[in-house]
Amino acid sequence: MITWGTFVSQLFNGLALGALLALISSGLTIIYGALGVLNLAHGAMFMLGGYAGYVAYAHTGSFVAAVVAGSVFMLVLGVVLERLVIRHFYKRSPEDQLLVTFGLGIVFVEVVRHFFGSLTRTLPSPGLVSGITNLGFMYYPTYRLALVGIVALALLALFLLLYKTRLGMTVRAGIEDPIMVDSLGIDIGRVLMLVFGIGAMAAGFAGVVNAPVVSIAPDMGEAILVQTFVVVVIGGVGSFPGAILGGLIAGEIVSLTSMFDPAYSQIMLFAAMTLVLVLRPRGLLGVKGRE
Repeated sequence: MITWGTFVSQLFNGLALGALLALISSGLTIIYGALGVLNLAHGAMFMLGGYAGYVAYAHTGSFVAAVVAGSVFMLVLGVVLERLVIRHFYKRSPEDQLLVTFGLGIVFVEVVRHFFGSLTRTLPSPGLVSGITNLGFMYYPTYRLALVGIVALALLALFLLLYKTRLGMTVRAGIEDPIMVDSLGIDIGRVLMLVFGIGAMAAGFAGVVNAPVVSIAPDMGEAILVQTFVVVVIGGVGSFPGAILGGLIAGEIVSLTSMFDPAYSQIMLFAAMTLVLVLRPRGLLGVKGRE
C-alpha cells in the first residue's frame, strides 16, 4: 500500500535524480549544440569522473578535493580528446562521430576495469550532510537533499557561463553562425575545445557528487547515457533550458513509476519521449536544428 510518506519520498527521489540527469544532459547538449557531435562517450565520462573523485578521496579523505579532482580531471581529458580526436570528425558523417565516441567510451570502461576491477566502489558523503533529516512528516537522507542544492548551483554556474560571459556569447553565436564568428577573427577552434572540456567536466562533476548515492562501477555510465539521451530529446536537442526541464521530468517519471512497479520505469520514460516526439519533434524547448 502506497502511503503519503512514500509518495513524497519518491517525489524527492525524482527531484534528486532529475537534477542529476539535468546536469549530465546539459554537458551533452552543450557539446552537440556547439560542435554538432553526439557524444556516446558521455556516460563513460560520468563514470570516469566518479573514479577520479574516488582516487582523490582515497588519498586526501576530503570530499571537496574529490569533487574538484573529478571535475578538473574531466575538463583536462575533454580538452585533450577534442584536440587529438574529436576535432578531426567535425566535418565527417554523423555515423563516424557516433562510432568514434562509442569506441572511446568502450576504451574508457575497459581501462577502468583493468585498473580497478569490476567490483563497485563507494564514496562516503561528507560529514556535514550525512545521516537522516527529519522533515516533520518523514525522514529523508540528508545528502540527497544536499545533492539537489549542489546540482542546482552547478547548473546556475553553467547558465551564467553560457549566458552572461563573453565565452558563452561566442559559443551561442558559433552555434548560430560559425562562419560569421570566424570572420570576426575569433578563434572558433579554441572555443569549441573549451566547450567540449566544459561538457566533459559537467559529466565528471555529476559522477563524483552522485557517488555517495550510487556506488561507482565501470559500467555505470551505460544506463545513465540512455536516460541522458532521452532527457535531451524530451527537452530539445541543443537546448540548455530544455536539458534542465527534461531532466526534472525524466527523474519524476522514473521515480514515481518505480513506486508502483520498477520494471516499468524505463518503459514509461521512453513512452514519454515518444509522446514528445509525436507532438513536438524538436522537444519541449528545442529550437531549429543545426543545418
